[in-house]
Amino acid sequence: MTTKAVLWDLGNVLLDWSPAYLYSKLFATDAECQHFLENVCTMDWHAAHDRGVPMAENRLLLIEAHPHLEDAIRAWETGFEQMLNGAVDGTPAIMDALADHGVPQYALTNLPAEWVEPVNRLYPQMRHMKDVIVSAHEGVIKPDPKIYAVTDARLPFSPHEVVFFDDRQVNVDAARAHGFDAELFTGKAALSAALESRDLLVSA
Repeated sequence: MTTKAVLWDLGNVLLDWSPAYLYSKLFATDAECQHFLENVCTMDWHAAHDRGVPMAENRLLLIEAHPHLEDAIRAWETGFEQMLNGAVDGTPAIMDALADHGVPQYALTNLPAEWVEPVNRLYPQMRHMKDVIVSAHEGVIKPDPKIYAVTDARLPFSPHEVVFFDDRQVNVDAARAHGFDAELFTGKAALSAALESRDLLVSA
């Protein structure tokens, strides 16, 4: 099997992202921060943004239910850049190396529409991506099989010719079910080894 291209997840593969980076600054204690993220602005609530629901719309009922937390709820949109702690160690250099070797790179990401512009602005490696499949634009999120079908249709390669890296096993499994060559992202050492084994990266 010949691997011809790399497909990247972004969150916690390239982007070091955690809402706690922001909310630990907005709340006085870790307990308050944890309570907010587990009971107010939850990952289940956030998933609607990844599916394309505008943040301005999705927060209305939440603010109505928690009016004293309105500023913190609104910060989910306005404070995105403070949810980032730069890039995941090793990934930018590997993306740059792949680009230098002419390896086509793409991205498949669960991402709200509101965050596309800052991601492109803050992460220079996004310029290497020949196409980016954004869940909010497609109205469907990983691991739904539909988004892998969309990705298959967009990429000029057969799925088995594309290696996909994602930090969630459920997304890796769904990609494999569609025929993609997929690996769980666990850090730069395993990433380098996976790319070297496919003759996409040469060990220094």
